[in-house]
Parts: sequence; C-alpha cells; structure tokens
Amino acid sequence: MGNQVMSVLKKDYIYNLMLKGQRSDGRAFDEIRDIEIRTNVIEKAEGSAWIKMGGTEILVGVKLQVGTPFPDSADQGVIITSMELNPIASPDFEAGPPKENAIEMARVTDRGIRESGAIDLNKLCITEGEEVWMVFIDIHVLNNEGNIQDVSSLGAIAALLTAVVPGEREGRGEDMPMPIRDMPISVTLVDIGGEMMIDPALDEETVCDTRITIVSNQDGSISGMQKSGDGALTEEKLLKAVSLACQKASELREAHLLNI
Repeated sequence: MGNQVMSVLKKDYIYNLMLKGQRSDGRAFDEIRDIEIRTNVIEKAEGSAWIKMGGTEILVGVKLQVGTPFPDSADQGVIITSMELNPIASPDFEAGPPKENAIEMARVTDRGIRESGAIDLNKLCITEGEEVWMVFIDIHVLNNEGNIQDVSSLGAIAALLTAVVPGEREGRGEDMPMPIRDMPISVTLVDIGGEMMIDPALDEETVCDTRITIVSNQDGSISGMQKSGDGALTEEKLLKAVSLACQKASELREAHLLNI
C-alpha cells in the first residue's frame, strides 16, 4: 500500500510539472541528458565503450570468435546481443539469469543493428557454409537512472566502431576493422498526461502511460520500433515522435560517433 501511495504521489508531482512545461531534472521536453563516451576501455575485448547518459552508466564489450553460420545465411556472420542488469545498478535488479526486460532491451538493440545492415555480415564470412565470424555484443548496466535502452544502443554502436576482427590471432588472415555500414541510434519517448518527453529519467519511466523507442539510420529510415505501456498513441503523435527521434538520432551521431 505504501508503494502504491508513493507511486500516485510521484505521478501527480511529475504531471503537475508537465502542466507547467517542466521536468523534474529541469530539462525541456525534447532535451536529452548530457552524454559522455569513452572507447577501448576493456583491454581483452575486440571493441568496447563506456557510456554515461545523465546518471545511467553502461559498459559494452564486443568479442569475436569463429563459428558456424546459420543454414539460411551460409555466407553471413552472426550477431548475438545480450544484456546484464547488474544488482549494483539498481535495487530492483536481481542476480541470476537475464530477466524478461533485459532480454527485450537486448533484442531491440540487436534488431536495430541487424535490420539497418549496420555490419556488413557478408564480409564476416570466412568459408561459405562452414566458418564465419560471430560477433558477441555484451551490455552491462552499471547504474540505472532511466532509459537503459537508448544508452545501450549508443554504447553498442560506439563499441562496434572500435572493434577489430582478430584474423591474425585466430589464424584466419590479417586483422581488419569491423565492417560498419551504418550507425542506427535508438531514441525513446514517453507519454505523460498527453505530452511526449524524450530520454525519460527513471521517475518518468515509472509513471508514464506509454513508452516508444524508435531506431533510425543515417539516411533517416526506420530499422526498429518498440512500444510498451497501456496508453495509445494517435497517428499525429506517432509521426511527431518519429520525426523528433530521427532528428535527435542525427544530432547524437554528429556529436558522439562520427569522430570515433
């Protein structure tokens, strides 16, 4: 009962701020929190990135190994994305196998990379039907202050941009950079009382009616979309969210990825 009362009070507080055109951390509705990215932070990984957006911190490592291709894509490499919600990141996270929300967020990140063609998987084929490079993207949440999804997406691309295919180590020719063709970026918005807010903080995620994540590519096309929550979005509101997400994704690429 106590938690329910606190939830109602928190929602009322955030809703009343929204009516004044304000957010609890002072940002505008279309403003993303400050971002800091460091790359090549894991010595043993083929690629890595540490990223902080507001108070949310995530570590991404990329490992490659030789494996067998899938039967329906015998000439393409394989991408496997996983996420771990470490208990140190939040009292709501528990140790043990990945929970449903971690699996879902990893899938959204994976889908954006896969559907955008961000990696040229044909260039990761060693011997068609026999050997390909398998790309493992491991996401570790170190601190959760909201919007893990977007931080993971940005961190995964940053780590991939630094990754090197270890051909020499594995006896498969020379090393080469990861064959990157695109930089898909996810941008999440929440609907609170009819207003859309970008990059939700943890308290906003907790009380929102609807959350939508839009993954866009460098040319503005959409490679992924995920909605959660019981609320509905009108066509007008959805189109506005897509337009804003594409704009913000372009700004994030320009500010944080093009120089990696």
